[in-house]
Amino acid sequence: MNTGLIKYAFIAFVALILVLTLNPFVVIGAGERGVVMNFGAVQKEILNEGLHIRIPIMQKVIIMNVQVQKGEGQGDAASKDLQQVTTNVAINYHLDPLKVAHVYQSIGTFNQVGERIILPAVSESVKAATAQYTAEELISKRQEVREKIRQLLLVRLAVYGVIVDDFSIVNFAFSREFSNAIESKTTAEQLKLKAERDLERIRIEADQKILQAQAEAESLRLQKENVTENLIKLRQIEMQQRAIEKWDGKLPQVTGAATPFIDLRGTP
Repeated sequence: MNTGLIKYAFIAFVALILVLTLNPFVVIGAGERGVVMNFGAVQKEILNEGLHIRIPIMQKVIIMNVQVQKGEGQGDAASKDLQQVTTNVAINYHLDPLKVAHVYQSIGTFNQVGERIILPAVSESVKAATAQYTAEELISKRQEVREKIRQLLLVRLAVYGVIVDDFSIVNFAFSREFSNAIESKTTAEQLKLKAERDLERIRIEADQKILQAQAEAESLRLQKENVTENLIKLRQIEMQQRAIEKWDGKLPQVTGAATPFIDLRGTP
C-alpha cells in the first residue's frame, strides 16, 4: 500500500514538473489577442481573452495588444505655394482584433507596427494633404486639412490591419519670414477694419448733424411763415405791458443829451 502511494506521488510529481516545464496554459489578458503558431507557421486561429491550452513544443502563442494607442510626431512638407511647413500631429489607433495574425505575419510584433507602419503612413499622408493647400489655407482651412489627412490614413493603414480612431493637427509651424508676413498682414487688416469703423462713425455723426440742421431750418421756416402783422402788433403790446409792469413810477431826469428835463417835484 505504501509502495502504491509512493508510486502515485512520484507520477504526480513528474507530471507537475512536466506541466511547469512545458507550460501548456496560455492566459490572454484584457485588450489582447493571441496569435497561434504551429512549428513557426502562423495560423488563422486567434485566441480571445481568457485561459487557453496549447500543445507544448508544437504550438507557440504570440500576444498582441489591441488597445487604443496614442502616437505623436512631426513632419516637414511643402505647401502648394512652396512654403516650408512643419506639422505636429497626434494619432490614436489600434490593431484590428480580427487581423492580428496578418499583422504579425506581415509586420511583426505590436511595437514594430508604430515604427514600421504608423510613422511612415502619417508622414506621407501629411505631405500629400499639405501639398494641396497654400500656407494661408492650411491655417484658415485647418479642419478640412485634418479631415483629408485622416481619410488618407484610414485608407493606408486599413491595408495593414490598423484602425485609426482619431487624428488631430497639434500645430503648424512656418518659416520666420512667412510668419512675419502673416503677422504684418493681420496687423494691416486690423488697421483697415478700424479705419472703416471710424469712417462709418464719422459718416453717421455727419448725417446726424445734417438732420439736426435740417430740423432747425424747418423749424425757423415754420416760425417765419406763422409771423403775421397781427402777431407783430400783439408781441409789441405784450412788450409794452411788461415794461409798464416793471416801471417804478419815477420819471427820467434827462430825456436827451441837449434838452434838460424839469423836475416838477421841486416846484411850489
